[in-house]
Amino acid sequence: MRDLVEIGMGRTARRTYELDDIDIVPSRRTRSSKEVSTSWQLDAYRFDIPVLAHPTDALVSPSFAIELGKRGGLGVINGEGLWGRHADVEAKLAELVALAESDVDVEAPIKKLQELHAAPLQPGLLAAAVAQVRDAGVTTAVRVSPQNARALTPQLLEAGIDLLVVHGTIISAEHVAHGNSEPLNLKTFISELDVPVVAGGVSDHRTALHLMRTGAAGVIVGYGSTEGATTTGEVLGIGLPMATAIADAAAARRDYLDETGGRYVHVIADGDITSSGDLAKAIACGADAAVLGAPLAVAAEAPGGGWYWPSAAAHPSVPRGTMLPVSFGDRPSLDRVLTGPSDDPFGSLNFVGGLRRSMAKSGYSDLKEFQKVGLTVRA
Repeated sequence: MRDLVEIGMGRTARRTYELDDIDIVPSRRTRSSKEVSTSWQLDAYRFDIPVLAHPTDALVSPSFAIELGKRGGLGVINGEGLWGRHADVEAKLAELVALAESDVDVEAPIKKLQELHAAPLQPGLLAAAVAQVRDAGVTTAVRVSPQNARALTPQLLEAGIDLLVVHGTIISAEHVAHGNSEPLNLKTFISELDVPVVAGGVSDHRTALHLMRTGAAGVIVGYGSTEGATTTGEVLGIGLPMATAIADAAAARRDYLDETGGRYVHVIADGDITSSGDLAKAIACGADAAVLGAPLAVAAEAPGGGWYWPSAAAHPSVPRGTMLPVSFGDRPSLDRVLTGPSDDPFGSLNFVGGLRRSMAKSGYSDLKEFQKVGLTVRA
């Protein structure tokens, strides 16, 4: 039963919860963390850790996607980002970071980011980036927006991608549009592809269920919200209580499983996950995996030079993100971020180790079982 509160005469709103509002409740049984599995499988592709990298140029270069892939995660290249627009992306990123560090004009870095993204997409550059990841032997995933999915996907398929991510701030299976452009029919689009598709973000049960009915192999919940970097709330007034949103999508997954007689669609959380405890809570609420942005951007292997910005920050007319400094001084290796060792008592390092320990302390041996763990709400 939904918890509704009156916010004014004749106007009610649903009470929802952030990840910070809930806590995991250990069961009567504990186990060794060595007996815990964090692996999961999306269609034919198996991953050792439930971690995807947010598709932003601040984080996912071809080399970073390879390094994360070798460690059992999935790096998602932004198919509409700089790697498909410029041959000298490292130099462009260095210029962008220098502008942000100068602190002369807080708006200048976003203007520069928009300028860099105004350059035309070059299919050859994007194909080369995909080939670099594919030739390294790791799963290759590329993100496209719903607006450009039809135009870019044939080129990506020819380049040899394994997974396609159709990703926007908020997307739906039913987009109404006027003018000359025909809206993307996700169900038809997905049915014509030979590669699995992950689609999102969504924020509620109904939209998640509709996306599952399109044939998507996975549904992304959230829009990559990161405090200090993502400004969707300020620009659009749209917020996303991640604990509630994940639980709603997990309920949609159960409904769709019953509806289809057994087709399982993975729920992928994307937002407000800044520590290993947040990752554990996201899985506990029903997620199969999570998208990490700023937490991975601190790694020495990330191309952003200690800065992070979401992909939506480069929007040409309604940017919904800023450049956020995420690291000062020496940057930890990707290995330390993912599996430690950690000297940080707040969970910003050893994400997978923290998740494993949470699962072990709660008595669960795999991710799907851990989705059944008890939860409490803070007063």
